[in-house]
Amino acid sequence: MTEPAVPASGLTKNQSLVMGALDKASGPLGAYTILDRLRDKGFRAPLQVYRALDKLVEYGLVHRLESLNAFVACRHPGCESHETTAFMICEACGKVSEITDTTLADRLAALAREAQFALKTTTIELRGLCRACKAA
Repeated sequence: MTEPAVPASGLTKNQSLVMGALDKASGPLGAYTILDRLRDKGFRAPLQVYRALDKLVEYGLVHRLESLNAFVACRHPGCESHETTAFMICEACGKVSEITDTTLADRLAALAREAQFALKTTTIELRGLCRACKAA
C-alpha cells in the first residue's frame, strides 16, 4: 500500500504553511502549537491546521506521533512507500528519529497474515534516551 501522491497542482497554501512550520521545527509539534506559529499567516482556527495535517499525513509528508499527540515532517526519503515506520523518541530532549527496518516490517506483516488480520499500516514508537542525552 502506498500513500496517495501529492496532487499535480501541489499543496494548498495552508498545507504548505503547515509543512513549512514542521520542516523548521526542531522537534514534534502539536496542532495548537502550529496554529500559534501560523496566526500571523492568517490561521485563526484549529480546524485549518487539522485539515492541512490530515492531507499531509495522507500524502506521506508528515507523521503523527500517537503517544505525543504531535506531528513531524517525514525525514526519510521514499517514506511514502513504507507501510511500517518506527520512531525513536528521546524522553529528555524530545528529539525524534525516523527509522525503517524491512526485516521488522516483514515479520509484523507475517504475524498479521498468520492471524488473518488485514494490516494497513504500522507505526512503532520507541521511547528512551538518545545518544547525546544518554552520555550526559
